Amino acid sequence: MAEGSKWSPSLLLLLLLLGPLLVSAISSDSRCGAEAIALETGGKVQFLKMAFLCFEAEQRPNGGASRRSLREAVANATSAAAPAEARTVAETAEAAVDDPEEVASAVQMIISNSTARRSLGYLSCGTGNPIDDCWRCDPDWHLNRKRLADCGIGFGRNALGGRDGQYYVVTDAGDDDPVTPRPGTLRYAVIQDEPLWITFERDMVITLKEELIMNSFKTVDGRGANVHIANGACITIQDITNVIIHGLHIHDCKPTGNAMVRSSPSHYGWRTMADGDGVSIFSSSHIWVDHCSLSNCADGLVDAVVGSTAITISNNYFTHHNEVMLLGHSDSYVRDKSMQVTIAFNHFGEGLIQRMPRCRHGYFHVVNNDYTHWEMYAIGGSANPTINSQGNRYLAPTDPFAKEVHGSPSSVSCRDSSRSLTLYFDGTGDEEGGHGCERVEELELEVGG
Repeated sequence: MAEGSKWSPSLLLLLLLLGPLLVSAISSDSRCGAEAIALETGGKVQFLKMAFLCFEAEQRPNGGASRRSLREAVANATSAAAPAEARTVAETAEAAVDDPEEVASAVQMIISNSTARRSLGYLSCGTGNPIDDCWRCDPDWHLNRKRLADCGIGFGRNALGGRDGQYYVVTDAGDDDPVTPRPGTLRYAVIQDEPLWITFERDMVITLKEELIMNSFKTVDGRGANVHIANGACITIQDITNVIIHGLHIHDCKPTGNAMVRSSPSHYGWRTMADGDGVSIFSSSHIWVDHCSLSNCADGLVDAVVGSTAITISNNYFTHHNEVMLLGHSDSYVRDKSMQVTIAFNHFGEGLIQRMPRCRHGYFHVVNNDYTHWEMYAIGGSANPTINSQGNRYLAPTDPFAKEVHGSPSSVSCRDSSRSLTLYFDGTGDEEGGHGCERVEELELEVGG
């Protein structure tokens, strides 16, 4: 059904009559179905619209629509609903802070203190990175892995992950049955209801048969092992809270779906086709992705949409990809005004084209990142986002069209202070000179894309 189509009285009457059949036909665990169920208590007609969209997509001969088209349906339905009709999105929005400038200033202060200690050699192991200084300075960090949960900065700093739970060691790299995962597998660990701090017994390559649907209060901690999630489905963070993903290699993620997948010990359901993101964050809060390498996925490397907020993306290495990071569902999805994301200490490396990130509506603190390659643009925005760019290094390509600032003040609010003295990268923030990049270019603000 086309976007913006009209619902005639006769069609609404038909929906009212067929409502119970539609509800029983769709899975409450599918992304679309879950949103429809969430709308049921708020408005019967709105719920039935959503149920019809889900039913229509999931019953198509080709096995269903893509996750992107269903995501559009979900967003359109929840945007039209009252706050009480979009319970999950409203609860996620509560994680947003009233004054994001205070959080950005706190990050600046933490970085400044860490770099000052590095210069003085005082109470620092010398990285100048406040996240790493928090735990890497302890040679016995592996004896207290959960200290990592206290090391976050920015909007995702309160992500607890599995700090208050038990350790769980992944011993099995298999993923044969997404509905009944074996104990010892990563899938078995992440779907549990209780908080868990998940580690790995050894190096392993995990090829997921279907998307890895995480449950709340989980840490996936790859430190001490070489762990790849590759050549299959990847990670979905949907309608949950408090997740930390650290130290994984996530690459070559593929679209999967039209299959049953378990999301908790007590529930599994039909999943439509996923887009093939490395990490997909959907209507979730208090999320921290740190020290991962991500490359070559079918859609985005890290995408956060539909009211997600309180997110930090830090210390990651992004390479060989087109659309790197999407933050915000669409220009018309106004609930993403509550989206607040910190992007810090990442390296955007070779083979990247665009969206580093691409922002809509919310507040985005892009601080102390290293941009060494892009083909189209680095940072883009539309729908009135605030992009606070501080202390970043840009080694622009030779193409002049790839290093200009586009857009108008009405479409993007941006402050670029790329020569901030709090800059982590050696030399580029030093007003006296140094050995950093030869020329600090303007960031690219590309409207659209």
